[in-house]
Amino acid sequence: MQFVAIPRRLPRTAVQSNNLISGGQEITTVVYGSKKVAKGGDFGSFVCFLLGQRHLEGGGYFDQSDLDSITVDQALRKAISYKIWTATLGYLNIVTKLYSIEARRMWGERDLKVKHKDGLAVYNHTLSTTLVEYASAVYMSDLTELFSWTCQRCDDLTKGFEVIELVVDVQHCLQGFVGVAKDLNAIVIAFRGTQERSIQNWVEDLYWKQLDLNYPGMPDAMVHHGFYFAYHNTTIRPCVVNAVKRAKQLYGDIDIMVTGHSMGGAMAAFCGLDLTVNHEAGNVKVVTFGQPRIGNAAFVSYYSKLVPDTIRVTNEHDIVAHLPPFYSHFAQKTYHHFPREVWIYHVGFGSLIYTVEKVCDGSGEDPDCSRSVVGNSISDHLEYYGVRLGALGSDACRIVMDSRLAAYSTQDQAGNLILSRNPSSSVVNMKSEPSAPVNSL
Repeated sequence: MQFVAIPRRLPRTAVQSNNLISGGQEITTVVYGSKKVAKGGDFGSFVCFLLGQRHLEGGGYFDQSDLDSITVDQALRKAISYKIWTATLGYLNIVTKLYSIEARRMWGERDLKVKHKDGLAVYNHTLSTTLVEYASAVYMSDLTELFSWTCQRCDDLTKGFEVIELVVDVQHCLQGFVGVAKDLNAIVIAFRGTQERSIQNWVEDLYWKQLDLNYPGMPDAMVHHGFYFAYHNTTIRPCVVNAVKRAKQLYGDIDIMVTGHSMGGAMAAFCGLDLTVNHEAGNVKVVTFGQPRIGNAAFVSYYSKLVPDTIRVTNEHDIVAHLPPFYSHFAQKTYHHFPREVWIYHVGFGSLIYTVEKVCDGSGEDPDCSRSVVGNSISDHLEYYGVRLGALGSDACRIVMDSRLAAYSTQDQAGNLILSRNPSSSVVNMKSEPSAPVNSL
């Protein structure tokens, strides 16, 4: 089932045939010519018009003289009365915020999903907009607020989340947490990405990262050692794996959702693969934001089969999502993205601007998605779904905590910090205070 944004006017194109699906049944085939459909009408009139059509032979033109005054609201209400859930219009395989906002307002809270026939991930807009808030919160440096889930980014769609384990690898400036989201009935794992003050240098370095490590147990699969080691060769991995085991002992075999932004997205992918292959987790979902490429085509082939429930969200001209570079003629020798990409971009129709979420094909390198534009924007990298990603101000690679965490914290010889609680215990009641922290690293 595919949601799609429908413009006010059809593109000037050759005759095409398109299907509208209701409840899994085809109800109409619309054939249109090159003539613009909505003479003076709006998005609403076009939607309503399409929903009311039957088969038109040979590219006949639409007569919509009685539809010009129909509003978006009226059109969507008619769509509801027809129980229309699917529309496919050629290349417009997209979901718009306009549609989802209007639909949610009239239908109430309901997951907006896009299903596919290739066995890969189902895009769930509602879930993605929730997980991006976890990917944002993991950047917070005040561990007291983060561990108790009272930070300024620990609200809205993630309210009520319980952190089980929070780990900070000080030497490598890495941070992640594991917890339970009872509203999702899932274990959520989030990894922090590259800190903002160093992102320009990191981006420049991404251009030259080489495929220099054979992924264990996967013939011909190559990855970059830096991406691999960030998860596998730091204090992050053992802490995450142990926390997941503890959560499963209490809550049973619930879903595991792994997320992260930027470098955190790369770590999330390796974590999802690790949990699936080495820890027999069969219910892992990975959703990343602004993630760089991490391996070659052979690695992508293995990954897609082992962790098919993966969504990789890219935003407009996000520069990091285009790096390290992809060369289609040397797929096995260069980096390759894994599917499924969802590309967020904006289109304008007259005075209206629509936010589009395009669900891409199963190749991982759909030429009609983010690859169709130049990746040159750091600002597009730092905001997804309207959520700020990255550290606040000068908080990069800085840890702040106070004495209330002493009972939950351990520190190794390298200074790496682990905050842990038994998942069966209640959330610690700690309100943030303006007083100076006891420990700042």
